[in-house]
Amino acid sequence: MNVKVSEIFDALLENLKVGAASATIAMRRDEITKALNKDFRAVEGSTANRLMVGSYGRNTAIRGVSDLDMIFILPASLRSTYDTETGPRRALTRVKDALKARYPNTDIRVDQCVVRVQFTSNKFKFEVQPAFENADGSFDYPDTKSKSWKTTKPRDEIAATKECNDRTSRNMRHLARLARAWKDTNGVVMGGLLIDTLVHGFFSNTTEYDDKGTLWFDSMVRDFFEFLMNEPDQDYYLAPGSKQHVKVKRRFQPKAKKAYNRCREAIADEGTASANKKWREVFGTAVPLATSESAHAFTNTEEFIENQFPVDIGRSVTIDCMVTQNGWRPALLREMLRGRSLLLPNKELDFAITGCDVQEPYEVRWKVLNRGEEAERRNNIRGQIISSSRPGVRHERTSFRGEHIVECYVIKDGIVVARDSIDVPISANAA
Repeated sequence: MNVKVSEIFDALLENLKVGAASATIAMRRDEITKALNKDFRAVEGSTANRLMVGSYGRNTAIRGVSDLDMIFILPASLRSTYDTETGPRRALTRVKDALKARYPNTDIRVDQCVVRVQFTSNKFKFEVQPAFENADGSFDYPDTKSKSWKTTKPRDEIAATKECNDRTSRNMRHLARLARAWKDTNGVVMGGLLIDTLVHGFFSNTTEYDDKGTLWFDSMVRDFFEFLMNEPDQDYYLAPGSKQHVKVKRRFQPKAKKAYNRCREAIADEGTASANKKWREVFGTAVPLATSESAHAFTNTEEFIENQFPVDIGRSVTIDCMVTQNGWRPALLREMLRGRSLLLPNKELDFAITGCDVQEPYEVRWKVLNRGEEAERRNNIRGQIISSSRPGVRHERTSFRGEHIVECYVIKDGIVVARDSIDVPISANAA
């Protein structure tokens, strides 16, 4: 099946749209705003005095978006009331109490600079930031840690994003959404503003794709990942427009290099089913699969976490595997892979979480996927989403040769917030 590059990326972008969830987001946003206007202004049913910020406000969010950021503009007449050391906490507490009156059964709490509203029915978390608007369009927001008011300039970031998007024939927002799909598929710990900042930086360094359509997107994403992998290590970037510091939580260069290589392979395989599979490794299940012929009839039992939970990666998890066999010294799989060792059959494997910055409680799920001709011949590709064998550990056993992969998902408040994977190559000497 010969699928054009433009068809792949057109379908991918369509599948990444926030879609039907936008109606629910708008409803929640309006109800929050009405409750706060009622409390702070004694006005019923008003949806004024608010600004959606973050990825959703910059129009770079994708399906599965769970964190919604909004500013509620406080009445200017109250500024002196909260311009004290206790003012930031009192302002946030008043917002929390007003929203708790509207949503008595919802988890609502103050979190340093925002009031977090965790809706469990549709997995949305609104972070509501009360703020006073300044004459230049910036906002002063409360910070309970410093017990002071700080300044933010989201309108400048929104304007800079729009300007770049207009100049690049909407490719800035297209690429920002594709970068989010890569982040969520490959467990890259990057905030939305950092992604948009890096995409903006990419288009500041090239005009090659300013007027290009989706037929050129294979080259565009390849060049973007090359740009990312060659970025020097740094603690922060300057956001477009506002120039505020955007923190780098984890190094993204190694995973960008892996994505770059996958893009090159997909481009080399253009027009084949293999190309779609390579693009799926980069961007996930939003990439349509092409039909392919297998030498063996097998049942495709693979499941995808995106079909069971929203995915919005913002935290980090790391897994490794202890390899044991009677008469052999136990070894960690990642060390074996670095030494280019392959696994032999009949070894016991304990996949375990070795690092995780998600605050407990959380749930863990796993996927063990067998790939290649041997898995298909045996009709045993597996790939179901399964639970741990014991807390934080999944026990397996090597059985047959080929490429295998194990993935781990950390689920918090019904959302996949961290994921990691490890390749499990089993030697051709296997039975």
